[in-house]
Amino acid sequence: MTEHIEDQDHRKDQISDSKRPAERKSRRKQKQGEAHYLTKPFPFALELGFFAGFIWGAIYLLFYVIHFTIVPLGFLAEPFFKHEFVYSMAGHLTGWLFFIAFSILASVLYTYTLRKLKGPIPGMIYGIVWWLIIFVLVGPKVHMMKPQNELTWDSIITEFCFFLLWGLFIGYTVAMEYTDERKREPEKAGA
Repeated sequence: MTEHIEDQDHRKDQISDSKRPAERKSRRKQKQGEAHYLTKPFPFALELGFFAGFIWGAIYLLFYVIHFTIVPLGFLAEPFFKHEFVYSMAGHLTGWLFFIAFSILASVLYTYTLRKLKGPIPGMIYGIVWWLIIFVLVGPKVHMMKPQNELTWDSIITEFCFFLLWGLFIGYTVAMEYTDERKREPEKAGA
């Protein structure tokens, strides 16, 4: 009886050994550092935009609460809601949702147009461009906020720095995801 079981085990080993070289050829082992990271732009941009809007919206709300700026977080919702609503607690939360949606839009735009740019500078410029569009060109005309000459210096500086850092957050995150050379160094070194 034991001979029969040993004989079956021996046959299984022979069969599995005959399959192993074919398996080895078809299945190539992946070496360390050889992984190719392909991030899909749209889901990445959506996630980045959500977190940029959520985090930086909370920071903006803090700046408003401690009176660094007189422009409420609901400034993006101003054209769609009554002025009094924007200054209420529900208006601040609605403004936060609008800022998250705006950040998603801005990150998708950045990811699809400027993702190959390296370093922090393009993101900072991107944030400054959005500040110019919102606070200088469009915002005062659609009554999202007062014109620049009617805002306090604290508000102007806070808004400028806020959008510069918000743009840096989006731009540098995208740059690190799509231009980080450390992911590709082992291939170039032949390792």
